[in-house]
Amino acid sequence: METMEQLYEKDKFTSSVTQTSWKPLIRQMFVGSGVILNFLIYGLFFGATTVFVPQIRKQANSTEAISTETMSWLLSSPSYGALPWTLILPIIAERYGRKVPYIILWIVTFGCVLLFYFSTSVTELLISGFLFGMNAAIILTVAVMVLTEYMSPNYRGIFLTFKSATFFWGVWISNAIGTFYHWKNIGILMFICCIYNMSTILWPESPVWLATKGRFEECAKYHRWLKGDGKDSEEELKQLIYSQKENLRRKQEHQLNKKQKHRVIELYNSIIAKGFYTPLLFCLLTICLYYFSGKLACTGYVIDIIKTITLSESTAYGGMLILDGVTVLGMYIGVFLNKFLKRRTLLLGSSSIGAMFLFILSTYLYLVHLKVILENKYLTLFILAGFSVTISCGPMVMCFCLASEMTPVKCRSLFLGVYALLTNAVAAIALKNFPYLFHYFNSHGSFLCCAITSSVFISILYKVLPETKNKTILEIEKCFSDKNNVSKEEVELLNLNKVCD
Repeated sequence: METMEQLYEKDKFTSSVTQTSWKPLIRQMFVGSGVILNFLIYGLFFGATTVFVPQIRKQANSTEAISTETMSWLLSSPSYGALPWTLILPIIAERYGRKVPYIILWIVTFGCVLLFYFSTSVTELLISGFLFGMNAAIILTVAVMVLTEYMSPNYRGIFLTFKSATFFWGVWISNAIGTFYHWKNIGILMFICCIYNMSTILWPESPVWLATKGRFEECAKYHRWLKGDGKDSEEELKQLIYSQKENLRRKQEHQLNKKQKHRVIELYNSIIAKGFYTPLLFCLLTICLYYFSGKLACTGYVIDIIKTITLSESTAYGGMLILDGVTVLGMYIGVFLNKFLKRRTLLLGSSSIGAMFLFILSTYLYLVHLKVILENKYLTLFILAGFSVTISCGPMVMCFCLASEMTPVKCRSLFLGVYALLTNAVAAIALKNFPYLFHYFNSHGSFLCCAITSSVFISILYKVLPETKNKTILEIEKCFSDKNNVSKEEVELLNLNKVCD
């Protein structure tokens, strides 16, 4: 059997000229910008719903032009449309590579943008929303793979930070355009972004995926093209090639020594494993904390909410832009605090403060409803801003961070597919039903419901959520496993995951 060094030297491409340090960064920015731009496009579309609904109503001089029921479908349609794609995209990425899903996404998004811009009815807008579901699905599946497999460890944090905030940058920009101009101008900006995303066809394939398929020469070639041929990059490539050759060897031996199982049974056994469903349950709890806190719903229905409370349309539009701004600011604060605080501390602490703001807002609005005190628009916006900042720097940032860390080494594509399916289902339920909550319980009752549900999820997470900061993937995985020791194969898988994840 060949030694590790022989396996590596066989696949190593010699480079006559050492790459300068800035070239790998430029090439990674080329790939990363395409991924991040899709977050911006999705944010632009999500924010567009907030502003085109009142414009269409005003143009028709009737609120019945788009009813509350229709608006709830418009906002939740991408999440519902994402449900089938959350299972399809990981399969495509596993079989055909990380590049193919993004080429398909570009074609679908281009069609969605054209339909959005040239739409003449609400039905066409609704169809474009369902088609945008592919964008919502890829954010939680293939985008995670691309940003962890194509990026060097030194730059990965920067791209992940931009990824987290870019969606809400898109919402903010979209709302600003819709506040001062006609809403179809948002479609022009999305079209420009789509033109740039034609560059997806020029991407190299993921070195990690090429290694898993046994295409080691191409893996070495594109790994050096993306990350250079420095000492750290070569060591990363060395571990990647060795680990994947060992994995392929074990897989072949395993297939020869066991009876062929039905694929459905294998999937079932993977899902019922404690190391799979336990971290998935924790991820789902953090997602529920975020969505049922009402933050995303408040972003989508912000104009109607503020207009109902303050009885002022100008305050509603101004408050919308202010809350969008503090949301983006809160996310950057969360990224900064994440460097110093533990994951549990940041998530539970900020969520608790956010729930406190919700209780205060509910009490204040109830007193206004009883006419005990007079409504003050500045105080209302201040409390809403406090709620937005705390939820933005906590659950909004941490739920996806924790999901990335708790994703098991084995069955990664399956885990991300199920996680994305559940996440979009929860988002769709929250966005679809919030208007009815607001209608039947008024503003004070709605925020009280959000405060109570947030408190329930905070209490559960306080009891069960493990700390993941400064722990290796294997240490985190052991928290969810019945086994007290780790096999040699798991250690080798960990080495690959530490390189690529």
